[in-house]
Amino acid sequence: MSDLKSLLEERRTMVDTKATTYREARDGHNEKARTARTARDELSGEVRELITEVKQQREVREQLNEIVRNKKEVRKEATDRVRSARSKIEESRGPQPQPEEQPFGRRGRRERPVTLHSLRRDLDRLEREFEQGRHTGKNEKKVMERMKSIQKQIRDMKAAEASDTELGAVSADLKQAQEEQEAAHQEVEEAAAAAQSAHDLMLKWHAQVDDTRAKQERAHRELRSIKREADSAHHHYIVSLRCLHSIQDMLRAMRSADSGESHRPTPRMEVSDLMGKLMSGETLSTDELMQLQRYD
Repeated sequence: MSDLKSLLEERRTMVDTKATTYREARDGHNEKARTARTARDELSGEVRELITEVKQQREVREQLNEIVRNKKEVRKEATDRVRSARSKIEESRGPQPQPEEQPFGRRGRRERPVTLHSLRRDLDRLEREFEQGRHTGKNEKKVMERMKSIQKQIRDMKAAEASDTELGAVSADLKQAQEEQEAAHQEVEEAAAAAQSAHDLMLKWHAQVDDTRAKQERAHRELRSIKREADSAHHHYIVSLRCLHSIQDMLRAMRSADSGESHRPTPRMEVSDLMGKLMSGETLSTDELMQLQRYD
């Protein structure tokens, strides 16, 4: 009997040490789990905030795209007015004499309506070529005559426009339409650039969402791993306590048999209550946990 008691005492000490080891391991894992849960929840909050930023930026982009569409309509209306005014001016002037074919310049070019702009452009070109000495001899005389002819056409067209009230009004409308067209085009360019910037920023936020969500998923996997370790340590702790209590029950029974005392149920009932609380998932205090291991 003495040898059995010594063996049981030795086993009780060993199981008690293991129970303590498993309890400390479980508590350590639970502490790590709390830290991991906090990190995961913070990342989850960041993901939600970033998703909100993405949605807001998408709304900004759509609003700017709508502005771009509206500005394009304004520009189109101005462009149509420019075309209409130019058409009226050409009709009011009637057929204009076409420039004579010259041995210089491009050949076979498509005929185009003669306007003040085209005449000034031709005159400027001939003046530059003349100053550069590109026309000499007989060709020089032809160029001079051509320049005089163009200058006369310009004067005649200006005089016709000045004397024609309707044409003057159309010309004024053309100028205004051109200004509106240019302004609308500038607004379209600015709105399009702003929409593109909003789109780029939205993509940047979206990339951050993906990156942060990946971190959150890693943190969640880490938390699950730690919880598994904590559950395993807790399971081994419970098994160790049961073994410890069984050994203690045997030792108590042996002591009672030796002394002739009756078995004391109260402490055992208290320990059973604590074990019940522990098994149901309730949190025990440090004193209660130590009581479970001190039970004898």
